[in-house]
Amino acid sequence: MKTVSLFKLFFIVIIFIGCSDSGTDDTETNPNPPVTGTINGTLTFDGIERNFILYVPESHTGETAVSLVLNFHGYTSDAATQMQYCDFRSLADAKGFIIVHPQGTVYNGATHWNVGGWTVGSTVNDVGFTEALINHISDTYKINAKKVYATGMSNGGYMSFLLACELSTKIAAIASVTGSMTPETYENCNPQHPMPILQMHGTADTVVPYNGASWTKPIETVLQYWVQYNNCDTTPITVSFADTNTTDGSTVETITYNNGNNDVMTKHYKITGGAHTWPGSWGNMDINASNEIWEFFSQYDINGLIE
Repeated sequence: MKTVSLFKLFFIVIIFIGCSDSGTDDTETNPNPPVTGTINGTLTFDGIERNFILYVPESHTGETAVSLVLNFHGYTSDAATQMQYCDFRSLADAKGFIIVHPQGTVYNGATHWNVGGWTVGSTVNDVGFTEALINHISDTYKINAKKVYATGMSNGGYMSFLLACELSTKIAAIASVTGSMTPETYENCNPQHPMPILQMHGTADTVVPYNGASWTKPIETVLQYWVQYNNCDTTPITVSFADTNTTDGSTVETITYNNGNNDVMTKHYKITGGAHTWPGSWGNMDINASNEIWEFFSQYDINGLIE
């Protein structure tokens, strides 16, 4: 796959337009198709140059509006690592959606997303940056504005919940892997539409404790917030996955609260014995987190269940 900066891409487009012949044959098909592959981009927001990595499948012609998945890295991590280990690229190739891996800024010596909790004191507006990034990508690629989704690992999962609360007019559904909601996000959450929620978490996670701490809400508390907000059934349906890998020390069950407003669901992948990992890449190997997340996302647009 090619790697090219968005700055160079825009420069090439400008040169092409400036040198084009106004008498070009109208029957010529898409003379300036979008650049595909892995693209390193920058965007200046609030006076800060922000970086991101875009992945555009080769099948993308720019003729059809496609879904956009935001894939946020964890605390101290980076966009390139998230792209490699929490990988949606083969799915993007098969299903035709675009992925963006935003890069967090440094706070107290570590890359982060400003979600409250342990990042209290950070002044970075990551919600505003995310909105600007969605608009920036939509200016270059044909994005279906009703099918923009957010997921992430750890701090990236917290960021996904923050977007569900503060940028729901842009986000159709979210999935958090080993993340949660900080007290600040939980107490100030103000979503504008029923929000499909997927929460994937290990009961033996020692980084983001399943039962919570002063700086992070318990997973059950988070789930119940969204069950109530979405007006889902209060009695869930529980289904266990086959323990196909008996050496990973963990098992998986789904706990699903159905029939929310707009037919949304609140769904929990409870990984008993699971640690702070991305299932399918490391840790639990009974499921593939990326596959499960895309299957969940693809059911919804911003108006709810797709008929």
